[in-house]
Amino acid sequence: MKYETVIGLEVHIELATNTKIFCSCSAHSFGAEPNTHTCPTCLGMPGTLPVLNKKVVDYAIKAGQMLGCKINHVSHFDRKSYFYPALPSAYQITQYFSPIATDGEVEIDTTYGKKRVRIAQIHMEEDAGKLVHDIKHGLSHVDYNRAGVPLLEIVSYPDLSSAEEVEAYLERLKTLLRYARVAECEMAHGTMRCDVNISVRSAGSDTFGVRTEIKNMNSIDAIKRAIEYETARHIDAVENGTEVLVQETRRWDDIKGKSFAMRTKETAGDYRYFPDPNIMPVVIDDTWFEQIQSTLPEFPEVKLARYTEEFGLPEYDAKRLCESIALCECFEEANAVCKNAKDAANWMISDVMKTLNARQMTYDMLALSGQSLGKLIALVSGGKVSRPNGRKILDAMFDDGSVDPETFAKENNLIISTDTGLVDKVIQDAIAADPKAVADFKGGKEKALMALFGKCMKELRGNCNPQELRTLLIEAINKTN
Repeated sequence: MKYETVIGLEVHIELATNTKIFCSCSAHSFGAEPNTHTCPTCLGMPGTLPVLNKKVVDYAIKAGQMLGCKINHVSHFDRKSYFYPALPSAYQITQYFSPIATDGEVEIDTTYGKKRVRIAQIHMEEDAGKLVHDIKHGLSHVDYNRAGVPLLEIVSYPDLSSAEEVEAYLERLKTLLRYARVAECEMAHGTMRCDVNISVRSAGSDTFGVRTEIKNMNSIDAIKRAIEYETARHIDAVENGTEVLVQETRRWDDIKGKSFAMRTKETAGDYRYFPDPNIMPVVIDDTWFEQIQSTLPEFPEVKLARYTEEFGLPEYDAKRLCESIALCECFEEANAVCKNAKDAANWMISDVMKTLNARQMTYDMLALSGQSLGKLIALVSGGKVSRPNGRKILDAMFDDGSVDPETFAKENNLIISTDTGLVDKVIQDAIAADPKAVADFKGGKEKALMALFGKCMKELRGNCNPQELRTLLIEAINKTN
């Protein structure tokens, strides 16, 4: 019998706000000392009251619009009651009865063509703290830095049917939310986590099988392996009776490549949801909604089409640029200054992106001024700075965002020399110092010319036009006896 896998995802996105959702503590604690980003509110101390961070709502509206959702102009916060050591108040403030956004849809590319994945809802909520298990000493430590960090939970319908589709869906979410600049979506930093709901059924059947939830997956590779393992486990149970499948929550052990039961799956009733009495309803009027809507970015595929049609870029170049909104913004700013889209794209792909990779920075971490890059490109294309020296200036711009390329070039003697007397002297000195290379070139050995050329470039520190230098060098050699 043939089976098909049915997958729905609950994706938790950490919003890129400066402060937490209900207090003024910093929301950026990755790598910080434990329990240094806390206060009585996010520690759940008695008598404290939550104050909603408006920026969280702004980002939630923006995310909902990017994912094609209907934005509910009135939504509420609710309490989800459960005991967990890293949840200090013994309840999580979330949205259950009336979330911020519903009925969305994103399109993904798969091996079999495009596919639409429906989004049931997006809701705002607070994160819990983090348990750190010390196996050596048999202890568990609690770090509350993450408690109260704002999250969006994006709940999809069970429209996915393979690990490949799950990966494509997660990458699409990541791209759209990064374009909107509402989230980092970096699984390695814990700012994007995923619960995978999976079951199998006979191919063509409309009846769902027994569902398993795999909690807190934090890498796409682990998610893919877990899906493959769970699919095989479910099919084996159905076909061979190896176990009785029950609706449960399981954890994934990436080292062993297996999942293990944690607890039977709770129902909504187990959480005792009720409206949070301390937080007023969120009412979004038309002015607020339109203000957020006006800040939405151009979608990646729209940018791609515009870059190829308006700027005449090859599709490969356009696709590379559209990998990140930061790359796109830098490219467009640079092009506006240098007025040469192809040059700007070449610098972005061959120099800027390589520099980011060498510094182990993601594309979204790019903070380079596009205007300054445009000035640098104009200096190089205008013959004022050589390309090698242009790369030196680019490195300086990465090190210090305030560097002006022309000022830096002048202060560091990187401007191409217009002193023809100096160039002639350097050429004559190189010829006089290496008569063998001169004789070899005259005898037809092209490499000999490159040796002389290299010596001249070194002496001039690259501050000359390479083509002009080569021409002058050949002319000077031909005049020798």
